[in-house]
Amino acid sequence: MNGDTSATIALVDDDRNILTSVSMALEAEGFRVRTFYDGAEALTALTHRPADLVVLDIKMPRLDGMELLNRLRRTSDVPAIFLTSKDDEVDEMLGLKMGADDYIRKPFSQRLLIERIRAVLRRTDSGRRESSNGDDKPIVRGHLVLDPSRHSCTWRGNEVRLTVTEFLILKALAARPGHVKSRDQLMDAAYDDNIYVDDRTIDSHIKRLRRKFREADGDFASIETLYGVGYRYREA
Repeated sequence: MNGDTSATIALVDDDRNILTSVSMALEAEGFRVRTFYDGAEALTALTHRPADLVVLDIKMPRLDGMELLNRLRRTSDVPAIFLTSKDDEVDEMLGLKMGADDYIRKPFSQRLLIERIRAVLRRTDSGRRESSNGDDKPIVRGHLVLDPSRHSCTWRGNEVRLTVTEFLILKALAARPGHVKSRDQLMDAAYDDNIYVDDRTIDSHIKRLRRKFREADGDFASIETLYGVGYRYREA
């Protein structure tokens, strides 16, 4: 992928008007777009031919957006943006727990969606940019090995699949073991300046990180919470 304008975006929504209008807006910006009206159809197509980023409506018949992302995540760390119902905080929290990189409430501005897509794609490309700047050395912290240039993470030699946002948060913590990172600092590490997320978003990503590592090692306890302050990485 050479910048975001050559990226392929998959849109999955059971509202054909949204598919038509958003795909036209994205194509006008230079993106390649694949549209799917049905989650099950999207799962089959994206499993065989992945996209660079997926935009998923949460509430769809047959296969909703969260279950679709859950199944895609078994074989892919494709970045994902959820479209959620207006003021439905339950949808937002569930979406973040499922590993979404961002979410947008309906009804939404097409310009805002395009900005969010570009922001997530920039984070996805961060490893490549760091590699070209000579900052691609793996971070080794005890049993943890993070390789930014390959977007790979292992714990005790076992792969741990992380989303772009999870990887950037963990990298910020592991870069300086023992040093506390506030939620604001973690937001700055994982999100662009024009994207606002609240404390709960960072907390949800931390919970998901811990869950993934505990699936690999039930004794994992390297990400510590300092209540009212933030988080830190404790090197064993």
